[in-house]
Amino acid sequence: MPPPAARPTLRMLFAHPAHLLAFAFGAGLSPVAAGTVGTLWAWVAFLVLQTWFTPATIGWIVFASLPVAWWSSTVTARHLAVMDPGSIVIDEVVAFWLVLWLLLPAGLLAQLIAFALFRFFDAAKPGPVGWADNLFHGFGWRGGLGIVLDDLVAAFCTLLVIALWRTLA
Repeated sequence: MPPPAARPTLRMLFAHPAHLLAFAFGAGLSPVAAGTVGTLWAWVAFLVLQTWFTPATIGWIVFASLPVAWWSSTVTARHLAVMDPGSIVIDEVVAFWLVLWLLLPAGLLAQLIAFALFRFFDAAKPGPVGWADNLFHGFGWRGGLGIVLDDLVAAFCTLLVIALWRTLA
């Protein structure tokens, strides 16, 4: 295990496959707003995935990404010696992929609204997102699950607001 790092480096990114995934191939190394950068990376990556795969296949990719996110978050948080490092952004990636998978096809405005709502729920952690964020802490499998869970709840809240908005519009 590498020594704890206060801030992940490019060297750490390539030190272990879990780091490469947890930092979303470098998006998490952003010194400012790593979660937002990770969500933007997720958006671009999803649009690229759409050119190669059917919506059903993308659904399977999102589903298969969940345990990968859990594992890579667990390993990377342990290596950083931080319970929920902001540089781990695979949780934003997988959760926003879920939002986009269920939202699209939708226009750019709807995607921008989904992005803004997801970032709000993920950063402010109101209500159920805050509850999910506090549910699992520590190192090991519980910590990794906690890192991913609050973003999945933020994705659910985003989709719920969009569904209500579409119903009322």
